[in-house]
Amino acid sequence: MGIHPNGGHQEQKPISVVREFGEESKRLWKLAGPAIFTSICQYSLGALTQTFAGLVGEVELAAVSVENSVLLLGMGSALETLCGQAYGAGKLRMLGIYMQRSWVILLTTACLLVPIYVWSPPILELIGETTEISTAAGKFALWMLPQLFAYATNFPIQKFLQSQRKVFAMAWVSAVVLVLHAIFSWLLILKLGWGLTGAAITLNTSWWLIVIGQLLYIFITKSDGAWSGFSWLAFADLWGFVKLSLASAVMLCLEFWYLMILVVITGRLPNPLIPVDAISICMNIQGWDAMIALGFNAAISVRVSNELGAGNARLAKLSVIVVSVTSISIGVICMAVVFATRDYFPYLFTTSEAVGNETTKLAVLLAVTVLLNSLQPVLSGVAVGAGWQSLVAYINIACYYIVGLPAGILLGFTFNFGAMGVWSGMIGGICLQTVILIIVTSITNWKREAEEAESRVKKWGGSVAEH
Repeated sequence: MGIHPNGGHQEQKPISVVREFGEESKRLWKLAGPAIFTSICQYSLGALTQTFAGLVGEVELAAVSVENSVLLLGMGSALETLCGQAYGAGKLRMLGIYMQRSWVILLTTACLLVPIYVWSPPILELIGETTEISTAAGKFALWMLPQLFAYATNFPIQKFLQSQRKVFAMAWVSAVVLVLHAIFSWLLILKLGWGLTGAAITLNTSWWLIVIGQLLYIFITKSDGAWSGFSWLAFADLWGFVKLSLASAVMLCLEFWYLMILVVITGRLPNPLIPVDAISICMNIQGWDAMIALGFNAAISVRVSNELGAGNARLAKLSVIVVSVTSISIGVICMAVVFATRDYFPYLFTTSEAVGNETTKLAVLLAVTVLLNSLQPVLSGVAVGAGWQSLVAYINIACYYIVGLPAGILLGFTFNFGAMGVWSGMIGGICLQTVILIIVTSITNWKREAEEAESRVKKWGGSVAEH
């Protein structure tokens, strides 16, 4: 390691490795703890709805699962790079402008996605879903259009708050909304018997309550100067912002859709209803576990982007090491819990014996996926914090869709291993991607990344500083 940016004396200070690790762990947990809690609360909105839908019937459960595979995701993570590095560099006013630019882009994207929701039944049938599931999912998708725009509004708000480490405000809002969501889900879906319509109404209402709660916090507190009101600057420099947003969207959507495609491919198996429900239950459990990793994803994005923005390359590297060790340790524990409870957890989501037995068979693959996904989102968080979205998007395409997906189809259909075969092949793609990201992260020149962060802040901050 060369001379520290703030002077060589800091490199000569005899600081214990264990003490440094402990101090960085405290910094990470201050961010990761509330972020994990927020992620779990917000994921619980959909998971609770899926649980109530499963208690209504198998087709309703499958319909909710398929609809969730076409939601808007990803583009908001461009803000994690830009807001995080700007915050680290002390350029607070830029954060509010960035959030507004992201709103413009994401709301426009949501409008472009509306036809997919409107025409989802024929689209789902075209890619192999049964008519029964496609019709139910199509009806649900139409009701879910308000949630699409809530997502487009919420993602930029979350990244804006996370980059400033204001994670407790998000946690409180999410907790209150989750309690209300549970009450109204029971009332509308089960008590009043509104089925999928009741599920859609509760989800729409809950997500918009989260948006309104967070906006009120920002408008009232002014976010310590990061929010100075609406500005026409939101429409300036849009094309460059669009390019980074698209790279972010491609990176994250390829990751999320990869396992969601598992549900769609399973729909082409003989007698698909039981395998689709079993895979959906496994994805639900995996989703709960992923919330822990996504909490660390948010924390490491903030830590890396903040430290690179401030020019602290060494601390950025230390953060990566600490969060990787912590996340893998938690992943091993979660894997053991899944394996130990494989005969019991399916019945939290279904009353069908056939679906429960199929889910128990798939639990071994679920346990492996849980372990892999404890580290993979963390490495993606490092990529977002450093601004490597385009590179990771290419890695995802190669590992997931050129290697993993064809391998899954080959094992599942050609060799007749069914859902087990499809999932096994796709796990191979996740393994390959994780190994490549570990190599990329380990050979990174963090001092150079800090210099690039400084130039990125200057480039994107020009128009703001001039006004």
